Amino acid sequence: MGKAAVAKALEDIRAAVGVLNAEVDGAGSLPFSEADPLAGLADGCLDVLAGAREVESGIAGLKAKAAVRYAETAQAMAPPDTPVVALEMAVAAEIGCVLALGPRAAASFLATSHALTVGLPRTLEALQAGVLSWQHAVAMADETAALDPAGAAAMEAHFLNPDAPDAVRGCPVGQMPAHRFKAKARLWRERHHAESIEKRHARSVLDRRVEFRPDQDGMAWLSACLPADQAVAGWNRLTAVARGMQGPHESRTMPQLRADNFADSVLGSSNSTGSGTGPAGVPSPIRAQVLVTVPVFALMGVTDEPAVLDGYGPIPPSMAQRLVADGADSFHRVLVDPRDGAPLEIGRTSYRITKAMRAWLRMRDGKCPFPGCSNNSLDNDADHILAWANGGTTGISNLGQPCPKHHRLRHTTGWKPTPAGKNEPPGWTSPTGRHYKSEHQDWEPPHWPQHMRPRLKPLPGSIAGCPDFIHVLNSPAEEGLARFLHAPPG
Repeated sequence: MGKAAVAKALEDIRAAVGVLNAEVDGAGSLPFSEADPLAGLADGCLDVLAGAREVESGIAGLKAKAAVRYAETAQAMAPPDTPVVALEMAVAAEIGCVLALGPRAAASFLATSHALTVGLPRTLEALQAGVLSWQHAVAMADETAALDPAGAAAMEAHFLNPDAPDAVRGCPVGQMPAHRFKAKARLWRERHHAESIEKRHARSVLDRRVEFRPDQDGMAWLSACLPADQAVAGWNRLTAVARGMQGPHESRTMPQLRADNFADSVLGSSNSTGSGTGPAGVPSPIRAQVLVTVPVFALMGVTDEPAVLDGYGPIPPSMAQRLVADGADSFHRVLVDPRDGAPLEIGRTSYRITKAMRAWLRMRDGKCPFPGCSNNSLDNDADHILAWANGGTTGISNLGQPCPKHHRLRHTTGWKPTPAGKNEPPGWTSPTGRHYKSEHQDWEPPHWPQHMRPRLKPLPGSIAGCPDFIHVLNSPAEEGLARFLHAPPG
């Protein structure tokens, strides 16, 4: 059949798209609902969107396979003395012209396509089945690029094999935005990379820099590549200062307030917009805040597993040690389940949420639990899922931490949170009745140093290979933590 079969299949696709366009335009032969045409059309449009997303993913998988097969055939047909670099450029140029991509975009597309077809079979299969989008596949290819084949296969299994021993929990990766999946994949990569994060960070910190890029309409970008703790602390400070400036007489938005305060800090001016909100040189009473979750043995320097910086992700344990030892105003003791690393339940019989409970809630959720939202924990609200007035408790299982925007959405529209759990944030139900799962934190059991393993023993009914935590004499973790936090100066 050859070209004729391809032409016929593509014509059928175009015809199907025409049918769907007619349905969305309300020009189909039958309405979606005889009883309520308007509601039926709204629901039908959501069905079209969901189906189109799956078809787009399948087409993206087809394009990846076609690009790699073309590259292989072009290589096979090229004269034996053709330089490799020249051949790669020629192939990328041809693909770029067909897909209307620039040279860099075409080379990137071909590299991702090759990674999927050669080394990421689960990802390609999920893409062709419509489970993942092309952006998800790109994220998987990027995060596995520096891993060996075994590491790449392990990452694929974690996220795409529901029967894997350590399969990802909560919202399936294909149902979250690609940027959220990339954040989770980066966390897994940093925890399981063969090379220590300390060594990789030591190399990367040499690349710190400030960049300037002109933009349109008399605007420009000024950005800095910094160690993660400095960048997150700076962002949190800008957010806190901007939040404190909001009020009935402040017309600027949060992004504008952050930008103005950033300019004030860099330029040393009183106010970049002339609104007179504060004199130059007067320090703000608001301090930069950071929230870091660090395995206790990494804090002691016994293991090198990454800590997690709220709003960023995995950081070297040495960075976490500096944050706790030099910058922490307080230290919250949080008990976790040693089998999976999840925080354990706490409760309270009064309405007020304590500072410790807020820290616990931030640890459970990690960010705003609304689908796709990346707002980090330090800028979120604590909210009763079942209202206190309606009999709700102030236990972790009845609390969420939506960002201000989604907190307002919950109370002003038909969007509602679903029940939470001890270590599971609430999901959400839309006004149309569709349910969307929240992301779950990717907890992992702590790494016990080999010389400390004899101090653990299994309890009856514990999971095989995962002994329950038990004190034998004193806890080695608490002893080491006390030495670290109360070490004599010098």
